[in-house]
Amino acid sequence: MKHFGIDIWGDNNFIIKKDTINVNYGKQPSLLEITNNIRERGYKGPILLRFPHLIKKQIDTLFQTFKNAKKEFDYKGDFHAVFPLKVNQFPNFIHELMDVTKGYNYGLEAGSKAELIIAMSLTPIGAPITVNGFKDKEMIALCFIAAKMGHNITITIEGITELETIIQVDKELNSNVKKRVVPKIGVRIRLHSSGIGIWAKSGGYSSKFGLTSTELIEAYEMLKEYSLLDSLWMIHFHIGSQMGDIAPLKKALREAGNIYAELKKRGVESLRAINIGGGLAVEYSQHKHTQERNYSIKEFSNDVIYLMQEISKSKNVPEPDIFTESGRFIAASHSVIIAPVLELFSQEYNEKSLRLKEKNPPLVQELYDLFNSLKKTNAREYMHDALDHMESLLTLFDLGYIDLEDRSNTEILVNLIIKKSIQLLKDEDANELRRLQDRIQEKYLVNFSVFQSLPDFWGLSQNFPIVPLNKLDIKPTNPASIWDITCDSDGEIGFKPKTPFYLHDIDVEEEEYFLAFFLTGAYQEVLGMKHNLFTHPTEAVIRFDKNGNYEADGIIEAQNLMDILDDLDYDTSIIDKSLKNKIEESSNLTNDEKRELLGTLYLYLSENSYLKTIQALQK
Repeated sequence: MKHFGIDIWGDNNFIIKKDTINVNYGKQPSLLEITNNIRERGYKGPILLRFPHLIKKQIDTLFQTFKNAKKEFDYKGDFHAVFPLKVNQFPNFIHELMDVTKGYNYGLEAGSKAELIIAMSLTPIGAPITVNGFKDKEMIALCFIAAKMGHNITITIEGITELETIIQVDKELNSNVKKRVVPKIGVRIRLHSSGIGIWAKSGGYSSKFGLTSTELIEAYEMLKEYSLLDSLWMIHFHIGSQMGDIAPLKKALREAGNIYAELKKRGVESLRAINIGGGLAVEYSQHKHTQERNYSIKEFSNDVIYLMQEISKSKNVPEPDIFTESGRFIAASHSVIIAPVLELFSQEYNEKSLRLKEKNPPLVQELYDLFNSLKKTNAREYMHDALDHMESLLTLFDLGYIDLEDRSNTEILVNLIIKKSIQLLKDEDANELRRLQDRIQEKYLVNFSVFQSLPDFWGLSQNFPIVPLNKLDIKPTNPASIWDITCDSDGEIGFKPKTPFYLHDIDVEEEEYFLAFFLTGAYQEVLGMKHNLFTHPTEAVIRFDKNGNYEADGIIEAQNLMDILDDLDYDTSIIDKSLKNKIEESSNLTNDEKRELLGTLYLYLSENSYLKTIQALQK
């Protein structure tokens, strides 16, 4: 994994300069410099960095690529896009998104009432709003209100009952008005085509959303009966997030295109758009043999345009406008989680830790001799001997024939023999050697929560690129596992021999060592859970001026302990009073000690839940 696979996932957004990873924009500051800048202001624990220029880059890429495809095929329909709010609703992201998309007529997609209010308040008049998911009467009424405000809003029908509610709300809100205003209407179709991977169930006949062919005909007849057919203007489908293969999309496009053509032939003149949903994948892999996307954005846009044009020509219908709701592609790259390493847990496996006796058990002495006489020609044989001796010695310990020091010496010596053997045989491509790296892996305790900052890793085994902020001019040699600070064994990014990950050997008492987790801008924040009550990390927006200089602003500090408890509906005034009374009523303390202890307690209550680094404690 050369340079932590940055050439695979990085998209030229970050570069390695000398020993640091730097932002490839403006004057190319290092992430270490940015991190230290923020920490010097007193912010500790993990930090989430947002880069608005990367949001703009993705928007520019999406629109320009479809513009090129339209030009190449002389496509007559227009291209539109909206951002699905479920991907990231945090204001520091959404405000930046709406700012950098000015001029693109870019809108938002909502799937709940709260998201719809965000869309109604932040989407410019005329830019598209799409509303998906299950809806009640109140939510549909909000869509009518948005239309009356002048918004270009489309309600996507997920079932016949929703259409019945639209008809009812139309009667109630438009019966006594001079001008009837109705939102645009879309119908989500339940495709025969299914997706692939984790989100394959988003498509196919068993999918959660959409109308069958029978229900589609019924909806058509209802729209016609209640004079709403001229509001039907969009066909919608979605075959799943993170679509790694282009083939299922092409199949779905043909199916949706033919449904569009059939409705046009039935006289639905207002029907003009096909919404292909989201699914445009992001490359998360740091290893070439595990890459997640088998197509480029150019291939994606060309296939969409070409297939829609082919079907339109064959069916003799106008070429539809194309809508996308690709949120992961827009949001993922814009944010980076930075977290410090607090401790290495396996550094006791070194020669200094040995407690050899004047007379050791024969097998322990033999392990020591194996280690001292190890060389390339005998490394594999001695490694096998060491593993065999370890099993024998652990059995002897269980039977009471050797003591704890002997067991400790056994573990250290076997670890050292494996580590040295792998180094000596590093040029040999052997599965056995790769598997044994798991035995010598170093455990890095990192000051963050997997459940809060990388929930898709915990829930879906989605990997995220990880890179240390410095020492990148030195080849890392420690097979690494990453432990978070939650008291949960699932809070670990374990070492995998098939996709090995290495970090540097460091002394955290002498220097700080930070890890950066990339492509965290999609879903991770909104899905992050307060496991152990670790909350959203401190965040900062990194902006660049015209001269290429950066500024870290928009800082929102992680919640302090009392705010966290308040969010859980604890009465913090009662907690405050209880803590204070217990100190004041303690017979173990003098009055001066009580005052000092109260001051210390309130200082801690004003901090967040994340741990302090050793360096911070020493200061």
